[in-house]
Amino acid sequence: MLSLCLSQPLSRREGSWADTHLCPLHQTQVGDQVSALWAPLPAPGEHLRVCPQSYTCCTSDMEENLANRSRAELESGLRDSGRALQATLSTQLWAMDDYFQRLLNGSERALQDAFPSAFGDLYTQNTKAFGDLYAELRLYYRGASLQLEETLAEFWARLLERLFKQLHPRLLLPDDYLDCLGKQAETLQPFGDAPRELRLRATRAFVAARTFVQGLGVASDVVRKVSQVPLSPECSRAVMKLVYCAHCLGVPGARPCPNYCHNVLKGCLANQADLDAEWRNLLDSMVLITNKFWGPSGSESVISSVHMWLAEAISALLDGKDSLTAKVIQGCGNPKVNPQAAGPEEQRRRGKLDLQKHPTNELEKLVSEAKAQLRDVQDFWVSLPGTLCSERVAVSMASDDRCWNGMTKGRYLPEVMGDGLANQINNPEVEVDITKPDMAIRQQIMQLKIMTNRLRSAYNGKDVDFQDASEWQRWRAGLTGGQGL
Repeated sequence: MLSLCLSQPLSRREGSWADTHLCPLHQTQVGDQVSALWAPLPAPGEHLRVCPQSYTCCTSDMEENLANRSRAELESGLRDSGRALQATLSTQLWAMDDYFQRLLNGSERALQDAFPSAFGDLYTQNTKAFGDLYAELRLYYRGASLQLEETLAEFWARLLERLFKQLHPRLLLPDDYLDCLGKQAETLQPFGDAPRELRLRATRAFVAARTFVQGLGVASDVVRKVSQVPLSPECSRAVMKLVYCAHCLGVPGARPCPNYCHNVLKGCLANQADLDAEWRNLLDSMVLITNKFWGPSGSESVISSVHMWLAEAISALLDGKDSLTAKVIQGCGNPKVNPQAAGPEEQRRRGKLDLQKHPTNELEKLVSEAKAQLRDVQDFWVSLPGTLCSERVAVSMASDDRCWNGMTKGRYLPEVMGDGLANQINNPEVEVDITKPDMAIRQQIMQLKIMTNRLRSAYNGKDVDFQDASEWQRWRAGLTGGQGL
């Protein structure tokens, strides 16, 4: 139901009050039906609970309806502001997440295109092992609770067993012999330095990328949850007085004084303003970690080059095959020859391996845009009262004797309060208990702190306690209309 206000002159029997005041005409609209309800003639306002108790155009029911409307309008404004910020963060999340996943997908496609001709059955008979590795890397990027170092170590161990058997088809290599091979692998380094380099670089690269994207998701979640926190009864009364008591007093054309509006909304949104410090810390940490996206060990280079490390490892194995075999025999003994094997071992020939990368500046553009967006929203929580006063309350353009100050048309004299709960102890418009912070918002402040600590750990190259993959799926589902990856 939408309530609209027009103005109607009062009966002259009220004398001078009627000379300067107009009672509004209230219309009620339900669907396409509009019915007019004339306001009563002004009466003493002792029955009013919020507005000044002088002569009034409002009955108790009208005051209650306007109070409900003013609360609904402010809550709608808060949700709209939150949705706009969520849309900004979600757009950045989708763009960055999509780019990093395309990097990893591109690396896997490059492997699938180049490895069959370069390594023959050493690759084609082990496609599942390579595919499983990329699947694990995707899970790790999306936040699955697995240790990347262990995952890579298991991959190299399995691959060594399979490739060593393929390189020596005439030998009988039982499980105990392969166990011996595995125990010597760290000393022998059959794949050269590639496994170590990939392990060191991949952890830092994937942690930086996924933590940045998760930061965007957490920020968006915080905005969504805080935007749903209901207004306090004290705030509802203050907003009613700010927006509609002028109508009840018969001066509907008087817009609220700017400083009056600011004090009301600073009181109403005191808990939200307390998000400011941790919100800024989070956004600063997100901007900082983008420095880890660049260079030879950066997220972009490493994630897009996984196949190149794998190619280097297999090439090292083939180049050192004879030396490796001699050392394995020295350490594990002479394996038996398979009497059913046909002919001598073939000398393997490697095909041409073309793994050239084609760099673009796409990530640079994405990061530049993300940084700009994050800078723009840094003061979101403390600027929210001013934004809502300008966009939702339609305050007066000037603080003069023509604006509504909560009691009449005239100047608003009290000073504007500071931001946050502690600064509302003397708020003249909203009764705020500074000893009782909103616990729902305090929980979101804690979420910001936790995410900031994750980002700082990731910046230092440490694997972090990450959200599980279901949280990632929920963010992605929200971005794609319910369709997760």
